[in-house]
Amino acid sequence: MSQKTTLIAADAPKDWLHIDATDQVVGRLAVQIANILRGKHKPIYTTHLDSGDFVIVTNVEKIKFTGNKWEQKTYQTYSRYPGGQKIIPAKDMLAKKPEEILYLAVKRMVPRTRLGRAQMDKLKIYKGPQHPHQSQQPKEFKPL
Repeated sequence: MSQKTTLIAADAPKDWLHIDATDQVVGRLAVQIANILRGKHKPIYTTHLDSGDFVIVTNVEKIKFTGNKWEQKTYQTYSRYPGGQKIIPAKDMLAKKPEEILYLAVKRMVPRTRLGRAQMDKLKIYKGPQHPHQSQQPKEFKPL
């Protein structure tokens, strides 16, 4: 009797993908990143297991919004204290924390569960063209 060994999604090897965000639209890029983090691009995708890959995004300060979103879009935080609400326009967010724009867009596209938080840990976002993950030998990924 020979036993078949089957590959389950949790045991699948995790690849490292590098994405250059120069002149990419935020929402369209975030959809592709979220699908890679969740593992939906693999044939062994399973909803309850983490089968996704690691994603490295560089040059995030050069991302784009379509339309008038740089003037109209805002990001809101609230500390749960009186007067603790902050509303930051997208243009100011790009100047202060450009990584946060893409991070928040992707975060809203993954499940809001323990599994979703584990998938978000595989996302690495950097301002400039350099990143400290050369030893993982990331493959270049060209967004559509």
